[in-house]
Amino acid sequence: MAHISASVYTSHVPAIGAALDLGKSAEPYWQPVFQGYEYSKQWIEEDKPDVIFLVYNDHATAFSLELIPTFAIGCAAEFKPADEGWGPRPVPMVKGHPELAAHIAQSVIQDDFDLTIVNKMDVDHGLTVPLSLMFGQRDPVHGAWPCPVIPFAVNVVQYPVPSGRRCFQLGQAIRRAIESYDEPLKVQIWGTGGMSHQLQGPRAGLINRVWDNAWLDQLIADPAACAATPHIDYVREAGSEGIELVMWLIARGAMADVAGGPAPTVKHRFYHVPASNTAVGHLILQNNR
Repeated sequence: MAHISASVYTSHVPAIGAALDLGKSAEPYWQPVFQGYEYSKQWIEEDKPDVIFLVYNDHATAFSLELIPTFAIGCAAEFKPADEGWGPRPVPMVKGHPELAAHIAQSVIQDDFDLTIVNKMDVDHGLTVPLSLMFGQRDPVHGAWPCPVIPFAVNVVQYPVPSGRRCFQLGQAIRRAIESYDEPLKVQIWGTGGMSHQLQGPRAGLINRVWDNAWLDQLIADPAACAATPHIDYVREAGSEGIELVMWLIARGAMADVAGGPAPTVKHRFYHVPASNTAVGHLILQNNR
């Protein structure tokens, strides 16, 4: 049977992708950001997954304001890097896993969660930046990402957006779906986006270090309580875009301890500000069953 071996959490700041693509990762401004992922690249090289289930939000590339699914699962065999206005990132095509994606869709929908099934879509920086951070920069022609990726897009752009509680429960359903898949696959689930940041209005540039780190503490130690955080707290304390953190709760809900298993091991934790006026958070939790 398939199983979830670990969960990975990371910000997906678009400027991080630009810094990588333009060869700026060693510059004094960016070097501390990328240094925080050096351990992660070594860890994932030594403990490679067979498949990554990657939770992110689309930034008006695959979906527009004309059509906004709350939860959308990519079931295609491949996904092109999106052109977000300045050309697609120079990274490899993302290979999907249609069989596992279809199984998850079947199981989760039968578990009373309504998913949008997407058989063709481009994936933007929300998905490709985390891959670059964890695996390093890859040549778009001769390189490839090390394993298939199942994109899972969540609406955190246009209100109403799903609650943290709903995302946490969805993560539990995704774990049940993966564990019922009859093939011995090692799956990682990634939650991306956040942490505190606001891109517009009089509070543009807001970063709340204290709140971010307290939220991370709770995500690790008491995820059910963390899932109960109301939307207004995210907006007030972490800025309008801080709501992206509910996507981390999908990944946390999929971990073994939520189902009564042993607590996961914190393999790595990193926090840095600023990165393009955004707080960068990163966490790796490894299952112990």
